[in-house]
Amino acid sequence: MRAKWFAVPFAIAVLATGCGGSTGEAAPSGQGDTGATKAPTIALFLPESKTTRYEAFDRPLFEAKVKALCAECRVLYSNADQDAAKQQQQVEAALTQGADVLVLDAVDAAAVAPLVNQAKQKKVPVIAYDRLISGIAYDYYVSFNNVRVGEMQGQALLDALEAKGTRDKGQIVMINGATTDPSSADYKKGAHNVLDGKVKVGREFDTPDWSPDKAQQEMEQAITALGRDKIVGVLSANDGMAGGAIAAMKRAGYDPMLPITGQDAELAAVQRILTGEQYMTIYLDIRSEAEKSAELAVAVGRGEKPPAATTVDNGTAAIPAFLLDPIAVTADKVKDTIVKDGFYKVADICKGEAASACAKAGIG
Repeated sequence: MRAKWFAVPFAIAVLATGCGGSTGEAAPSGQGDTGATKAPTIALFLPESKTTRYEAFDRPLFEAKVKALCAECRVLYSNADQDAAKQQQQVEAALTQGADVLVLDAVDAAAVAPLVNQAKQKKVPVIAYDRLISGIAYDYYVSFNNVRVGEMQGQALLDALEAKGTRDKGQIVMINGATTDPSSADYKKGAHNVLDGKVKVGREFDTPDWSPDKAQQEMEQAITALGRDKIVGVLSANDGMAGGAIAAMKRAGYDPMLPITGQDAELAAVQRILTGEQYMTIYLDIRSEAEKSAELAVAVGRGEKPPAATTVDNGTAAIPAFLLDPIAVTADKVKDTIVKDGFYKVADICKGEAASACAKAGIG
């Protein structure tokens, strides 16, 4: 399932221009090149590798789309491994190497304004990828409707509790993402929009680095503090942390698992959903996000200014933005979303304990 973009003519135009001029040769990178002949150097910065999506999907999809649009374009890639200082060095190095465009998924989105300013001083456009950078104006933001993600997670958890008849019989635990990621605040806001007044939150955590290990520790603390039988569900902001919380529940002897949410449609999470260990995930069309960002990067690198579908207020400016819609996926929806889109191969999903669950769900 692909998101529908409002700026379709722009995407077609980018595809039509190709990379070279009429002679088929690309002009060298530089600020003075014309849009039709320019083959820009594009720098992509991703924040970490603990979350499976970045190395498995975002990077290869982005690089493949750039290559399809512009074979002569150069992509400088860096992963900061959740280290803001390392990412600063990476950005500064890319600017020194002559990057024409920065596509930046910030480790600490509230602290990278000085890096964006360095780029602006060199007249290098900046595209905020996935995480909204605050404190400065820049060219584009490409992400998902993050408040809606949290609302979907909250509603899914409420639905699961209502189905089990346990909503009024205990408390939930909320395991939010890292405070350095502004998306975390949006997910949390969305979840509270749905949950507040309808279920009691017994413990709530902001998890450094989105770490599954820290999430496991947080869940263990919550079980100890609240009591094993007093918890009825878990709101986890992503799949990796859900895995950590599930490990803690297993150690505590929960069988079956409490309803628990997730996000990113990680392969292990999809398998857990089919086997009943995890209730749901949020499926993000990472392909559309990565490819839209690649299209924008090639276009702005050539000096173009594509119209955005909307704007997002980052506290300083209205940032031109493209926002995709998230999709809530429970066991009965895996086949018509994740499998249908080819996000994973059936053979990869339906392994081991998930094999019989796949058959039950009609996947195979």
